[in-house]
Amino acid sequence: MWGRIEQQDFRSRVRGTLLGSALGDALGAPLAGLTLDGIHEAHGADGLTAPASAHGRRGRVTAATQLALFTVDGLIRAHVRRDTGAWHPPTDIHRAYLRWAATQNDWGPDERRKDNGWLAQEEWLYARRGPDRACLTGFADDVLGTLDQPKNPAARGTAAATRSAPFGLLVGWEPALVLQLAVECAAQSHGHPTASLSAGALAVIVHGLTRGESLDSAVQRTLGLLGARPGHQPVTDALQRALSAVTQGSPGPRAVETLGRAADGAGPDHDGPDAADALAVAVYCALVAEDIAHGLRLAVNHGGDSSAAGALCGALLGALHGETALPAAWLAELEGRATLLEMAEDFALEMTQGPSLHSPTEASPGWLARYPRG
Repeated sequence: MWGRIEQQDFRSRVRGTLLGSALGDALGAPLAGLTLDGIHEAHGADGLTAPASAHGRRGRVTAATQLALFTVDGLIRAHVRRDTGAWHPPTDIHRAYLRWAATQNDWGPDERRKDNGWLAQEEWLYARRGPDRACLTGFADDVLGTLDQPKNPAARGTAAATRSAPFGLLVGWEPALVLQLAVECAAQSHGHPTASLSAGALAVIVHGLTRGESLDSAVQRTLGLLGARPGHQPVTDALQRALSAVTQGSPGPRAVETLGRAADGAGPDHDGPDAADALAVAVYCALVAEDIAHGLRLAVNHGGDSSAAGALCGALLGALHGETALPAAWLAELEGRATLLEMAEDFALEMTQGPSLHSPTEASPGWLARYPRG
């Protein structure tokens, strides 16, 4: 049962999570490929302190935000489709990601596709914004990657984690089930345990924050759940580094740099951004943040995956503080803000008022048009 105050708090945290993640994504987008020294050369001694132009204008988001929207779409459809007797959320999430993949290949919405619902009709989503190669290959066919047979088993990048905050908004689920679902869905494109468990860790932390826990408590709970998972060590080590760094001097870009195994986010046995390193940066910056804007600035001004770290940190801070704490001037320029808000409202409606919207015997035609059962 949801009381009025509980519903208001939940809706604020859902909006905060989705909008905060998008703000961090957009803030970090102009810094793609830059080292810390390169950031200082381009934006001054203080680095990037406010949204700058990327992909043609300020406030533009990347594929991370696109995919997070489709994660929410898939979660709503999983609950709607349960009326039919079918209940396998990873399948519904996978179908949602396939709809995202269509946006990366089609010129615009295909009205002949009856399963699109409303989200895939949003024309602004039909733009390539640096999609991760593992996402493009993972969703290039209809084969569902699983934990036993994951797609791209060597992929340990950030893209699975940056789309996974919405799993944490399933506040009626137990944390272990949230972890399991996020990990299973991450394996649909990123099969390496570092990537899939980073996605699961992010989801469980958001879950704790949305339930009203402190960030430190949510991280500690997550560490306990991760400990039983094969291949957890890089992710648990990253979270421990984030916790330890809080007591090791004043927050700043150099402190953030040390959280990765190398300044560019690459480790000794792999190339490119590492999901565990981005998670460590995000958790540290959220822990030391004076406010959301301060935390996001810290999260993006480093030589790793700035956009991913910003998106992860924004999700954490948005879940912790709710939408009213987000910087209004940044929100005003955020691409897709109306879509993000509409999706957040629909998710909150489904979670709190689902039985009033649909059941095995009857359903709102408008809701089924938005979220088809097929």
